[in-house]
Amino acid sequence: MNGWHKTGCVLCAQNCGLEVLVENNRMVKVRPDQENPRSQGYACRKGLNVIYHQYPADRLTEPLKRVGGRFMPVSWDQALGEIAEKMRSLVETHGPRCLAYMGGSSQGGHMEAAFGLNVLRSLGSRYYYSSAGQEFSGIWWLLGRMLGRQYNVAVPDEHAAEMLVAWGWNGMESHQMPQAPKVLKAFSKDPQRLLVVIDPRKSETAAIANLHLPVRPGTDALLIKAMIAVIVEQGWENKDYIHKHVDGWERLRPWFVGFDSRAAVQVCELDYEQVLHLCRLMTTKRWCMHPDLGIYMGRNSTLNSYLMNILGAICGIFGVRGGNVIPGMVMPMGFHADERDPKTWRTMVTNMPPVAAGSFPPAVMPEEILSDHPERLRMVYVSACNPLRSYPDTTAYEKAFAKLDLLVVNDIVMSETARLAHYVLPCRSFYESWDTTFFPWTFPEVYLQMRRPIVKPPAQCLEASQIFTLLADKLGLIPKIPNELQQAAESDRLTFGAKLMEWAASEPTALPRMPFVLAKTLGRVWDSAAKAALWGLLMTAPKTFRKNAARAGFAPGLDQGDRIFQALLDTPQGIWAGKVDPDENLAGLPTPSGKIEVHVPEMAAQTLELNAVAEKAALQMPEGFPLILNAGRHMKYNINTLMRNPEWNKGKRACTIAISPADAESLGLEDGQQARVTTAAGSEVGEIQVSDQIRQGMVLIPHGFGLIYKDQVYGINVNRLTQTTHRDPMGTPIHRFVPCRVEAM
Repeated sequence: MNGWHKTGCVLCAQNCGLEVLVENNRMVKVRPDQENPRSQGYACRKGLNVIYHQYPADRLTEPLKRVGGRFMPVSWDQALGEIAEKMRSLVETHGPRCLAYMGGSSQGGHMEAAFGLNVLRSLGSRYYYSSAGQEFSGIWWLLGRMLGRQYNVAVPDEHAAEMLVAWGWNGMESHQMPQAPKVLKAFSKDPQRLLVVIDPRKSETAAIANLHLPVRPGTDALLIKAMIAVIVEQGWENKDYIHKHVDGWERLRPWFVGFDSRAAVQVCELDYEQVLHLCRLMTTKRWCMHPDLGIYMGRNSTLNSYLMNILGAICGIFGVRGGNVIPGMVMPMGFHADERDPKTWRTMVTNMPPVAAGSFPPAVMPEEILSDHPERLRMVYVSACNPLRSYPDTTAYEKAFAKLDLLVVNDIVMSETARLAHYVLPCRSFYESWDTTFFPWTFPEVYLQMRRPIVKPPAQCLEASQIFTLLADKLGLIPKIPNELQQAAESDRLTFGAKLMEWAASEPTALPRMPFVLAKTLGRVWDSAAKAALWGLLMTAPKTFRKNAARAGFAPGLDQGDRIFQALLDTPQGIWAGKVDPDENLAGLPTPSGKIEVHVPEMAAQTLELNAVAEKAALQMPEGFPLILNAGRHMKYNINTLMRNPEWNKGKRACTIAISPADAESLGLEDGQQARVTTAAGSEVGEIQVSDQIRQGMVLIPHGFGLIYKDQVYGINVNRLTQTTHRDPMGTPIHRFVPCRVEAM
């Protein structure tokens, strides 16, 4: 494997193209891939340092079982046999609601979800928890109501836009758009285009904006309602668009008539004329919006998203070029789940539905475990995530996981979560395995890359998909596969596919367990369950994707999926696998009306009650906590918990407590001084950074730190300062508005 290999970054959802130099089975150098069709030679410092992710000191190389207070090596057969026995026993004793699967949403690989979910559902459970539920519960629930499916994420079509509105998004640091810094700088410098930023502080993105509205923290919903009211008062709605594409606006319009927008803007601490000017721009220009965690994890989380979607609908930006569009997808990011359906599961204690494209919000899990409810969670299978550092309220998670009858963790490292597990199973890294992701960030093209192994894994490490396949076998979930099908797996793929369908027609359990069947046939030959499952997925892709693939040059036919698969094998930098028809973006919208449905009854009371007087009173900080903590600052120096070795940030101020000069002066603090941050959840100590980027009254701490590396804790674990109960009604934690205080040590 020596030489340069094309691959992709696995550290964020942009998966920028990389080339990696391998010498003696070790990654030694990384550079951007100029031939990657999506990233086009762009890569940030995180991707260029991915070797630090690949080679952590705490790498797992064999299955481990907790015996007393220590971990002991065991064989795969023993580990999976005991896990399967315990899972069966728990289900037989307590019913399927005792089981949960947490994972399947890694930034670097999505194929394991098909396997993990199949195990979960085969045992009768529906309790799937993911990072989507951590950040997007409110907005994805609303997308289900307004656009018909929770996974119909309306992404910005920035390349065709005249104006880009970054709302609570610092794209210069956090990306979340292909080549985000390049795109944002181009908007800022182009005299024919505008970059607008709505953010309390002067972030790196706000610093280059053509227009920056420094909204008061926590008042985004009030501002949006005021803007809608201004547009209604001026008669600036896009009436033709509303008539063609929007249902329910006539019921909502009275909510905004007579609203005191001037008083609301005053509470938001903004200039009314500037807001009026932006409203006019929004009703005369072709624009798109890019909201982020400042909205989703901010105060009034779901209400923020609801009003923002109404604003976009009456301005006519959904489903049009240069607006916010439903992108093409190889595979949807999750599945639709409607809590109004009585068959949809809810959590037993918190009564939470699966609002984030079929997944439950992690913020409620500790309560579901710590309860005395007879159907409480008793077993959690964690894969490709680290809830002890990634999810709110580390203290609550520690208490909850300590109470579990069974905690199993798949990972490449002995993470903080793995340290609490009963069994820890060693995974191959994303550079030792085949995998892909389905993030739909491009329009109208549909991008797909199949990453392949570029270095060999430690001998006992397996793909997460392979681990779940072995577990399914131990659980007796996989039908007996005939020898002739195994032999066909050794031949060409289409011959195998014909034999597979012939057998599946006579075996009732074959289709429901197809990922495992593919893993044990093609996956056995290829040493990759994920690669085999991706071939199967492309061969049975939805009709919508097949039509998009035909537009990209993959002619229709029974072998279309196989031809796409071969193109992925032949083109390691990735391909344009499909192309959406931009003129049909809202055609066949799966809502009852076939239009964007802006009337969501559950949101009516909260929207109507929102006004300047009520918000002014509600924004008073609680006694003892005068400042607002932004728990999760996006920076060039953090990437969830995927970079554990602090050497990648050597010489950088990577994890600080950032405050404004005014707050530093009033608190008697100096840059570089040690200080304590305290919230209702707990306290953490760290280094003060005084920055004029920070708005007075705010405190910023990055996420992804507090990691235990070589028995030393590196940085602040900001989730010691958050509470699971400090969340939106849809389960999203309010990490961007945590009352706190800061004191000198």
